[in-house]
Amino acid sequence: MRDILRAPGYLKILVVSAAIGVPVSLIAFWFLVGLHELEHVLWTDLPQSLGRDAPPWWWPLPLLLVAGAVVGLVATRLPGAGGHVPAEGLHAGGTSAATLPGVLLAAAASLPFGAVLGPEAPLIALGAGLAMLFRDLTRTAGTRQATALLGAAGAAAAIAAIFGNPVIAAVLLIEVAGVGGPQLFAVMLPALLSSGVGSLVFTGFGRWTGLDTGSLSLAMSVPLPRLDAADVLWTVLMAVALALSLHPVLGAGRRIAAYVSGRVLPRTVLCALGAGSCAALYALTTGRTPADVALSGQAALSRLGGDPHAWGVGALLAVILLKGAAYALCLGSLRGGPVFPALFLGAATGVLLAPLPGLGVVPAMAAGMAAATAATLRLPVSSVVLVVLLLGSVAMMPVVILAVVVAFVTTELLPEREPLPAPS
Repeated sequence: MRDILRAPGYLKILVVSAAIGVPVSLIAFWFLVGLHELEHVLWTDLPQSLGRDAPPWWWPLPLLLVAGAVVGLVATRLPGAGGHVPAEGLHAGGTSAATLPGVLLAAAASLPFGAVLGPEAPLIALGAGLAMLFRDLTRTAGTRQATALLGAAGAAAAIAAIFGNPVIAAVLLIEVAGVGGPQLFAVMLPALLSSGVGSLVFTGFGRWTGLDTGSLSLAMSVPLPRLDAADVLWTVLMAVALALSLHPVLGAGRRIAAYVSGRVLPRTVLCALGAGSCAALYALTTGRTPADVALSGQAALSRLGGDPHAWGVGALLAVILLKGAAYALCLGSLRGGPVFPALFLGAATGVLLAPLPGLGVVPAMAAGMAAATAATLRLPVSSVVLVVLLLGSVAMMPVVILAVVVAFVTTELLPEREPLPAPS
């Protein structure tokens, strides 16, 4: 490691990476602001200008029609096809400065208009593409290693903007880039599982005996939730169930991507209208806003976490089924990332199952989000860090780790996903 750090080329990459962080973060910030403001105009301001407190049931249909048409045109007319298809998962590289306009336009047409996708994939592409542009401007050595390192640095700077934390950005990029390959996961999984189970045992046994072993921790004034055997049991069962349920959803997204690749423009429009129909059907059957099903789920997740009891069993079942269907359609046709819808589906499943004996809302939501994220991304450490970051506390970390490991292992043991066809 000392020899690597002493190498002049590597030190130059570190300096360039530090410089990249400033413009990439600023551009990512304004990109996210633009997406948020456009979403607010389309889903709040326009309905209110029509005298409605919430979007009517049919609102997603014209918006997603526009999204499908624009993404279809971008995918067929601009370099880079608007970015990679979300059903492929997250990718750390492959973006150049020439493909950035298509990536940004496809994301702007998808996300605010109701696509059931998140902004993380376009942000990764934005950061990597800007890093390549910065490399060309500074005439940094264009070796394969330098290109990979600078692309990862730019992507991490951009992705930190949405998660608001540099740690999750760095961990996510390490796993997305596949550093260490399968051996990395083979080492991490036993360590994660052992530490999670060990934390549960120490917590429970210390509470039972009343003895203290001493630990490196801060005394917090906020009361921590009490985990018990029921939480562990339901976490394992929920993680298996979510992995088994999301596997066909992700498989459907890949089959839809293969279907769309034949005739991109009309089939992209058709799939986008299908996602809009799911949101409209949800609004018609539940009387709630179609935005619960449409969009990434970020705002809906905040509402769900703030007042989970406001959602009845029927509404939770409807949003899980219909958002899951819309998610599959968008994964195969529009542009965005898979993280936020998976988080919402896991949280909604947790709230639905929270009344189970001995479970509770907080552990159920934590386990649900962790299992859904791990099953979707297949990035175990990133899933743990992300969910703990969202919860704002490490109190649920044992069930989060357990849910992630169980869901990840279950997903890996299921049949392999078929590779997507090359774009036509």
